[in-house]
Formats: sequence, C-alpha cells, structure tokens
Amino acid sequence: MKKNKKIKFWLLGIAAFLIAIVFCLWPTQYYIESPGEAFQISKYVKSDRKANPNFYLVTVSERPAVMIDYLTSFFRSADTRYSRNELMGTSTSAEYNKMQQYYMETSQNNAIYYAAKKANVPHRQEFLGVYVMEIMKNSTFKNKLKVGDILVGVNDKKFASSQELIKYVSTLKKKNVKIEVIRGNKHLSFSGKTVKLAGTNRYGIGIQLVDHTRIVTKPEVKINSGDIGGPSAGLMFTLECYQLFTRKNLSPNQKIAGTGTIDSNGKVGMIGGVDKKVIAASRQGMKVFFAPTDRPSGVKKGETNYAEAVRTAKKIHTRMKIVPVARFEDALNYLEKIN
Repeated sequence: MKKNKKIKFWLLGIAAFLIAIVFCLWPTQYYIESPGEAFQISKYVKSDRKANPNFYLVTVSERPAVMIDYLTSFFRSADTRYSRNELMGTSTSAEYNKMQQYYMETSQNNAIYYAAKKANVPHRQEFLGVYVMEIMKNSTFKNKLKVGDILVGVNDKKFASSQELIKYVSTLKKKNVKIEVIRGNKHLSFSGKTVKLAGTNRYGIGIQLVDHTRIVTKPEVKINSGDIGGPSAGLMFTLECYQLFTRKNLSPNQKIAGTGTIDSNGKVGMIGGVDKKVIAASRQGMKVFFAPTDRPSGVKKGETNYAEAVRTAKKIHTRMKIVPVARFEDALNYLEKIN
C-alpha cells in the first residue's frame, strides 16, 4: 500500500513538473522588445579605403515571447511587450522581415548618396521602381500584388522617382489603371482602379511603398548589413561613408554610437526603441550617442527621440553624452569640434 502511494506521489510530481515546463514554454501572441547590441559599422561597409572602427550602429532585440519570458519581462524595466498585431499589423513574419530588409536597403542607399554628395565625389542615383511594402484593404490590387513586388510602371509610363509616380497616380481620380511589377524573375501586369486614400483627398492604388534605387559612386562603397533590418542606422552609415569618401577620421579616440534614419537630403528622422538603444550603447562603452530631434506631426517635444534618450540616460546613470541631431551636418559639426 505504501509502495503504491510512493509511486502515485512520484507520478503526480512528474506530471506537475511536465505541466510547469509546458506552461513556461507555451507560446504567446506577444513579442518582447529589449536592448540589443552595438556593432562596428566598419564591418558592414566595404571599400578599398580603410574604415574607422569607432562608429557603431545599435540594435533592438525583438523575439517571440513564450509564457515564462512574457511573465518575467514585467520585472525587466527595459523590456516592452507588443502584441503580434501591434508589431506586424496584418503582415506575416516573413513579410515583416522582408519589409525590414527593404527599409534597411533604402537607408543604406540614402546614406551612400548623401555622404557622396556632401563629400563632393562623383555620384548618381538610379531609380529602379518602388517596393510594395503593404497592400491596403480597400485596394483593388489586394489579391494581385504581393509584399516585395517591385512596381516599375503605371499605364505604360516610367518614372524617375517615387514622388513622380505618386503625383501621377494621384491625378487619376476613380480611373482604371494598369501597373507593371517585377516579381522574382517575372514581369507581370495587373489592372485595377484607383481608390481614395484614407484620411486624405488624394487617390492612389492603395499600397505602402519604399524606393528601390541603386547608387553609383567613385570610389565605390557598398554596405551589407546581413540580417540587421530597419532604417534606423542611416545616420551612422552616412558618417562612415563620408569618412571613406573624404579620407577623414572623424573619431580617432572615442567610440561613437547613434541612431536615426537618413533621407536623400540629409535629414535625420525619428526611430523606435531609442531607450533600448541608449541602454545597449552604454553597456558597450560608447562615449557619445546621437539622437534625432525630429518631430513628426502629432509628436510632442517631450516625445522626441532626443528627449527620450536624455531621460533614459539619466535613469541608468550613464556618463555617455547624448547629442541632439536634426541633420547629418549636426553630427558632423559635433565630431569636428571634439577632434
């Protein structure tokens, strides 16, 4: 009898243990965003000239949360929880990752282009079309286009920029339209109608897009960031490329990190997760951190990346200096002063 009780006790214990493991590893519909790492940009920029090892891009870690990770994240102040819908919208994981790579490609091209322009070296930008990043629910191309398609023409017309394309389509109010796309190695065409874009009086084909371009410079500079996605390393890539074009060393003695998108006119744009990037940069011994002051419509002064970066720096008691930047020149002028 006692032997049976012992066996029952052990079986119940094992069952409880297994249930606990299953519970802890049970997948949730949430993702955890936490501080990532700082990486030397020189590892990703290729040129026949020597790159500066003191510039760093900073990442944010995103991972699907199992139950134990989700629950313990409430005890980690630097972690933030997002539902799958908040993070990816209606996109699949594959589509989301693909979009991040396209944003990174655009950021890299803008970085090379503006650095070359600022350094007065030969450069040109070739417009190859636009990547389809998202298809709106009311688009008549909803079940025809796919994320990653390259839109290269509308009504047999070609364009020199995405602005030209958007301007032309916006004039086609409630009209039939034919678009040409490249999908893999295939050239495809689809017919549909323009639709009114939500919250505006403009018309379009109902897609979110990002430029697909190629930048040609002399000397040649290429960027390959591997699995790192998103547009937020634009400013730091621009600084690295500018150094290569000018043969200057803008930071010979200090480890410099920063964040912010870059456009083809040198404007530094707002990004997400700046608090986590400040923490990651501080942990890896950065001395300076560039933070965008950009204020898109609806963003309060206290909600800018710079304001949040300053609050985070005070909270973690870092000695790393937070430097505000609105344009590439702000970062460049700061570096020239300290050197």
